[in-house]
Amino acid sequence: MRVWVARPLPAGRRTAERVAALGHRPLLAPVLALAPSGAPPPDGPFDALVLTSASAIPAVAGTRFAALPAYCVGGRTAAAARAAGLGSVHESVHEAAGDAAALAGLIGRTLPPGARLLHAAGRERKDEPAATLGRRGYRLKVWVAYAATPLPALPEAVAAALADQGLAEGGLAEANRVDGSLDAALHYSRRSAATALGLARAAGREAGFRRLVHHCLSADVAAPLVAAGILSHVVAARPDEDALMAGLASVHPECDAEASPALRPGRDRC
Repeated sequence: MRVWVARPLPAGRRTAERVAALGHRPLLAPVLALAPSGAPPPDGPFDALVLTSASAIPAVAGTRFAALPAYCVGGRTAAAARAAGLGSVHESVHEAAGDAAALAGLIGRTLPPGARLLHAAGRERKDEPAATLGRRGYRLKVWVAYAATPLPALPEAVAAALADQGLAEGGLAEANRVDGSLDAALHYSRRSAATALGLARAAGREAGFRRLVHHCLSADVAAPLVAAGILSHVVAARPDEDALMAGLASVHPECDAEASPALRPGRDRC
């Protein structure tokens, strides 16, 4: 399959390599650009660092907060934190099971209420885990360490591929394939999925976008696609990249059923 990797750099490059290792053809074309926010870190002291994305790690590395115990949303973020030397003083990098609820639970089991937490986050972020931690008595301060900015237009390579997509009458059937067309797309965040859809729509490529099989890291990531009535999508069984990649081996591009009964009960799995 030819798979559009819409994930921002540098993580998108690693994902494209994994897609290629599975025997597919990746098209690496992020729709969001990541950059440090430039906001100065807040005054401390803090007892621990909270990381919901590896994108915050470059801003943290080299600051005094790098020595704090780090509580990470999942394994990839934890691995990136260790590689950057975070938590080294206490040899303390903790990883949750991949989502905000699991991260709040991990902190609740490990740190006492009242602990002072620094959440290094993006400018656009969800209410969790801050809301849950606040209700449980933790003192959490958000530091906007980076920002994800949508591209002004759909990447040219994707626009061309989705134009070819429209020429393949009958969707993705092999007999109707066009060499430049896409089979699938990988979405790692709700904002990225929504941005990809919006850019495709603005470029006049929504029809081709809808024909793709959209592989989403979680039900939350898939929400903008569901709201748009795009039924051909797959939600990973767990919110981690290994589970998402496993879907590429088992879903056929001709299948237009979704593999997420939790989102639309009654539909068959691919």
